[in-house]
Amino acid sequence: MRIAEVKLKTEIKEFLDLPARIYCDDPHYIEHIRSDIEAVFDPKQNKAFNNGTTRRWIALNENGECTGRIAAFYQDKRSKRFGGWGFFDAFERDTTEMLIKHAEDWLKGKECKQIQAPVNFGSRDSYWGLRIKADSAPSYQENYHQPVYQQWIEDLGYEREIEQTTYEISHQDFNFERFSNISQRTLKNSDYSFVSLDYSRINQFARDFVEIYNQAWSFHDDFEPLEEKELLARFKEMKAAVIPETIIFAYHQERPIGFFVNMLEINQVFKDFNGELTLWNKLRYLFRRGQIDRLKGVVFGVIPDYHNKGVEAGMIMKLYREALKLNNYKVMELSWIGDFNPKMLSMLKSLGARLIKTHHTYFKKFS
Repeated sequence: MRIAEVKLKTEIKEFLDLPARIYCDDPHYIEHIRSDIEAVFDPKQNKAFNNGTTRRWIALNENGECTGRIAAFYQDKRSKRFGGWGFFDAFERDTTEMLIKHAEDWLKGKECKQIQAPVNFGSRDSYWGLRIKADSAPSYQENYHQPVYQQWIEDLGYEREIEQTTYEISHQDFNFERFSNISQRTLKNSDYSFVSLDYSRINQFARDFVEIYNQAWSFHDDFEPLEEKELLARFKEMKAAVIPETIIFAYHQERPIGFFVNMLEINQVFKDFNGELTLWNKLRYLFRRGQIDRLKGVVFGVIPDYHNKGVEAGMIMKLYREALKLNNYKVMELSWIGDFNPKMLSMLKSLGARLIKTHHTYFKKFS
């Protein structure tokens, strides 16, 4: 068994091919879009390279067959170095231990004192956390893992840092009466307004999003201010995967104070693409887009000054009414709810949402 750094096109292909080989008999597995994965490792597409770097490796057996993969990365933020590894898969426990040890040694050499795993070289909303249990197929850019990985990783000294959960809610389960009552304090107050995204005014909405985000997330240790140019590009990239009516902004006397961003659960279509987003598959997606009946809530935020004032309930009611008008969407998935956010967890339960997936983020300190 040997470990090879991924550099050549053939090695990149082995890295990308491995999960489909491991999960070939798993009916719930949906392959990630390969160009999305490669974007993570492309300095031209991933801004994480501005203050960090990454390496990735594959494990090869005596016959030269790929039996495992892993990537390690670090970023410098707020005078701290954050290390981690992810994009891990392996057939056997021994291969797992070899790959993780290799990633750890590289991170130690880069002076990382603590690492998180399995995580992404970039945003938390993609490829983050070890899949522990689930009642449904993975959503777009959500990690999928063999159940045995949990034991393998914990046996190597990793401790759980975050339990991140995903909930779903249907029209039938939504606690309409409760949230209708809670939301009245803002919906009936003319100082507050709740509006849907309008692409004809996308520049203004991008500015508002950045203003809200930079206030609402500034307390996180790994916070990086969002820039309007970056967000505007993201909105344009997402256009084919969103219904503008389901992206909600909240305002108080015209001051932007909150947002609730939802997108189509595009894995309902992408599951048939085998990881390839070719021109033909893009056309297939556009043709089948109207068949998608699930929404995915990807980010929900309210600036601190407006917590516990009914703004959250107001945005939820606005979304509920818009979804009823559209009449296409039966279920909403609300993802990446960390156990460090008990208020959000409590709100989801009061909504009538049910837990469908659990992922764990692990950490390990080096002595």
